[in-house]
Amino acid sequence: MDITRLIIVAVGGQGNLLASKVLGEAACRENVPVRMSEIHGMAQRGGVVESAMVFGDAESTIISDGEANILLSFEPLEALRAIKKCNSRTVVITNTAPLPPFTAAIGKGTYPDMDRMLALLKAKTGHLITLDAARLAKSAGNELSVNIVLLGALIEIDLLPVTPESVQAAIKETTKKAFLDTNLKALELGREAVRDQIS
Repeated sequence: MDITRLIIVAVGGQGNLLASKVLGEAACRENVPVRMSEIHGMAQRGGVVESAMVFGDAESTIISDGEANILLSFEPLEALRAIKKCNSRTVVITNTAPLPPFTAAIGKGTYPDMDRMLALLKAKTGHLITLDAARLAKSAGNELSVNIVLLGALIEIDLLPVTPESVQAAIKETTKKAFLDTNLKALELGREAVRDQIS
């Protein structure tokens, strides 16, 4: 089986780890070999959280600089921070709703210009897909479903060896029942949001 390397980046509280858990569960449901690792950077204080997932017959979860096939970013500045993992063929999916770091929020720093960040991501990678996942999550009925909206975008590009059905089943098994309907709606909104960008 071909190897697909996925990096997921977010800040603490955005649901990166749940998203990777759902993907891992979906892969297991389809007997797809999958390995994953996580880096938690002060997640409870809004620090960086990174998941590395390798699908296929690989022997390591390490994704070296320039090796990522896909970068899924829950926050645009985090996408820029992780750009070293990408190459000229990497597909990048990023949420465009910013979460300014603490230093910018208290006026000690400046959040980068969004247009410049997206232009740089587009120039340095193979394909840039953008969506306002925060708005779509709110539309689905739960502002915390940003991670599921982005999972929807990820499965819609059809680069991972998992089906939408297995991801839906994994969501049913791994997320709280009270949020199941909004999560499934968020997944579909994420899929719909990127269709025009991949056709």
